[in-house]
Amino acid sequence: MLNTPFIPVSAPVHRRRLTRLETAFIARRNVLEIIPSFAYRQPIVSGDILVRWHMLADPAGMKRVMLDNLANYPKSEIMRRMLRPAIGESLFNADGPDWKWQRQAVAPVFTHRNVVALAPAMTVTAERAIARLRQSGGRAELVKEMLTATFDVICDVALSGREHFDSETFAKAITQYFQTAGRASLLDFLGFPEWFPRPGELLAGSSVRTMHSMVAAAIEARRNHATGKADDLLDYMLAAQDPETGQRMSPQDLIHNMQFFIVAGHETTALALSWALYLLANSPEQQLRARAEVAAQLNGRTAEASDLAAMPFIQQVLEEAMRLYPPVGLLARNVLAEDELCGRVMKPNDILFLPIWALHRHELLWDRPEMFDPDRFDPGKGPKRDKYQYLPFGAGPRVCVGANFAMMQAGIILASLIQRFRFRPSQPAPHPVMTMTVRPEPGVFLELQAIE
Repeated sequence: MLNTPFIPVSAPVHRRRLTRLETAFIARRNVLEIIPSFAYRQPIVSGDILVRWHMLADPAGMKRVMLDNLANYPKSEIMRRMLRPAIGESLFNADGPDWKWQRQAVAPVFTHRNVVALAPAMTVTAERAIARLRQSGGRAELVKEMLTATFDVICDVALSGREHFDSETFAKAITQYFQTAGRASLLDFLGFPEWFPRPGELLAGSSVRTMHSMVAAAIEARRNHATGKADDLLDYMLAAQDPETGQRMSPQDLIHNMQFFIVAGHETTALALSWALYLLANSPEQQLRARAEVAAQLNGRTAEASDLAAMPFIQQVLEEAMRLYPPVGLLARNVLAEDELCGRVMKPNDILFLPIWALHRHELLWDRPEMFDPDRFDPGKGPKRDKYQYLPFGAGPRVCVGANFAMMQAGIILASLIQRFRFRPSQPAPHPVMTMTVRPEPGVFLELQAIE
C-alpha cells in the first residue's frame, strides 16, 4: 500500500430528507445525488414518494434480486421508458422469454475465442489513439478520445466495419439523447400516468433518427451484399430464431438491438478508460508503478491480448476505476410479489433502487472506500469480497454479455497509453454526473508528455 493514496472526486451527498420536488430536480441534474447518506452505511433504506421505495446496498440482497428471485424484480417502467425510444424492447429492455432468446442469439459473438480474435483490432485502435494524442499539443480531453478509440472496435464486432457511421455525428446524437430522454422526468415524480408523453422523449426524436438511420443503412447494406463470411453480431442477429415460437427479429428489432450494442459496447469501455487515466494522472506513484509493469512486458511495442496476463496491475487499476465510477450508478426494479430483503418486507408495486454507486463506496463493505487503491483488487493480497459486492457489469443471468470484451479492450488501450505518455491533471476537474451512464463532466482534461 502506498503512503499517499488519492481521494478522487465524488458526487455530493445529501444528509437531510429531500422533498418530492427537490428529488425531481436533483435527479434531472444528477441521479447520483438522490442517493441519501444512509445508503452508504446501511444495507437498506426506505422512503415514500408517491410510491413506497427502497434502496438496497447489500450483497446478499443483491444476489436475491439478481439471481435467486430474479423474476420478481423486473426493470422499472421509468428506466424502460427512458431507453425505449432508442432501443425499443431489445435485449437490455426485454424481460422473460423475450429476453432469453435474444440473449441466446448474441452470446456466441462474445465467447472467449471470438473476443480474442478481435484483439488485433483493439491493438490497432490503441495505436491510432497514441497517434492522435501525439498531435494534441500536450493537452487533451480524454473522454472524446476514448470514445473515438472504442467506437472503431465495437463497429468491427457488430458490423465488421464502420463505413456507414460518422463517429462524431453518432457521438453527438448519443449525448443529445442522454440529455433529453435519458434524464428523469419531473412528471414521473408528480404522478403523471405512464401513457402521458414525457418532454424528453419528444426532444430526443432527432437524435434517435440520426442514430437509427446509420444503423439501418448498415443493416440494409448487409442484406444486399451478404457474403456469409462476416460472422459478426449482425450475422448472428439476422440468423436468430426463438426455438420455441420460431420468431425472428423484425427490422425494427434489429435496429434496436444493434443500437444498444453499439452504444453500450463502446461507452462503457471509454468511460472506464477515461476515469482510469484521471485516477492515474492524480496518483503519480501508481502511474509509475503501472508504467514499470507495462514497460517490462511490452518493451516499446503496443499491447496485445496475450500480454494482459503479465500486467495484473493494469487490470487492478481498471477494476478500481469501475468501483469508484461504475458505468451505471443506479438501477431500478419493480416489485411484483411480496418478498423480504435485509429483513424488510417488499410489497407489490414498491420501487426497488439498486444504487451500485453506493454499494461500491459502502462503509460496511470497503476499507477507506473513498480512496483510490488498486491493491484492493490484488487477487493474492487484496481483501476477500462477496461476488455481489462489486457489480460494474451486473450479475446473475443478466450480467453484461460483453464484459470480457470490454475488459480486454480497456486493458490493451490503457497499457499502451501509459507506456507512451506521462499524464498529469489539468483544469477543469471532472465531476461524476449520471443521466444514463456515469460520465465525467465537463470531461477529463489532462496534460500529457510523450515518452520516446
